[in-house]
Amino acid sequence: MRDVLRNPAYAKLFSAQIVALLGTGLLTVALGLLAFDLAGGDAGVVLGVALTIKMLAYVGAGPLLIAATSRVPRKTLLIGADVIRAAIALMLPLVGEVWQIYVLIFVLQCASATFTPAFQAVIPEILPDERQYTRALSLSRLAYDLESLLSPALAAALLLVMSYSNLFLGTVAGFVLSAALVLATRFPAIELERGSSFAERLTRGVRVFGRHAELRALLALNLAVAAPTAMVIVNTVVLVQERLGRPQADVAILLAAYGAGSMLVALSLPRILDRVAERTVMLTGGAVVAIGLGGVAASLAGEPPWALLLPLWALLGAGNAAILTASSRLVRRNASTEERPAAFAAQFALSHACFIITYPLAGIVGAALGLSWTALLLAAIAAIATVAAAALWRTRALVPAG
Repeated sequence: MRDVLRNPAYAKLFSAQIVALLGTGLLTVALGLLAFDLAGGDAGVVLGVALTIKMLAYVGAGPLLIAATSRVPRKTLLIGADVIRAAIALMLPLVGEVWQIYVLIFVLQCASATFTPAFQAVIPEILPDERQYTRALSLSRLAYDLESLLSPALAAALLLVMSYSNLFLGTVAGFVLSAALVLATRFPAIELERGSSFAERLTRGVRVFGRHAELRALLALNLAVAAPTAMVIVNTVVLVQERLGRPQADVAILLAAYGAGSMLVALSLPRILDRVAERTVMLTGGAVVAIGLGGVAASLAGEPPWALLLPLWALLGAGNAAILTASSRLVRRNASTEERPAAFAAQFALSHACFIITYPLAGIVGAALGLSWTALLLAAIAAIATVAAAALWRTRALVPAG
């Protein structure tokens, strides 16, 4: 993977992604503490609403913003989104009412919903070689997994010497540094779109997905990814502390097991995808998460041994990484340069729409019927989604591209 980092443009953009992710991780911790400051025992409600607002921004506002900014140069768009995110992070510690958090979070997430698809669409132009692009996808997956491990540790260390409001300054620094790195990057010449209507630009991404069997299969696999993610994000703390009565540190350990499984697969996939088609890899990932969730359901039917939960969480992370890392190759291959921003925006919005289904499902069913039934229901969803993806994906896609 070191070869891909020798590309100076990609190296700068990857560095921008890392610092922005660290800033976002600090923001997550600081936002939770701010919510508790303002709402006390109702902080969970505030964070739940903020998470819902985040998803609504991703699903609803993201495609609108990408369509509206399609004629803006990519570098300008990325820098502008970072500047807006930095400004919002600077304003958050000044709020005094809960509703102000909601407004600022909506604006910040709208900027993120603009930045991320535009960023994803630029990388294939910088790395046109598919093998290098695959390695870049693996690095991106690793960056997300490492951020989930490092940001809480960094926040905890900073909180030893400063108040939580100063964590927002770390977020500001992350977004400002990201903007500076984008500014320093030499972008390839990308011809901007002219002449099409706003309605055409808005629906382009969905139409790209509708035209290609691989992308229709990806829609189903997005739901397969959302099922284990919901189990892990929503119910890990409930499982560890309420069901098992284990210390808080074990929540982080179980989440780390999920991240370790994801990172192991992300590191292995570039070589695997050189020899094996995405269809095989991604459908295998779907089967793995369905089986893993079934294993979780079986283990939670009784008194689950801690030593069994760790590999099960790692299995869920591994299955998700197999789908997520390879998914961008499908979007890249089936969309032209002009279509890629809209196609990546569609994938971004449609994949997050699945979380609007699985997050509340994991929480409500977990509270009403218990964690074992929750895992079983999510296993069924992942299995049905994987079978649907296999049916949608034409067998001719078995031959690796490139």
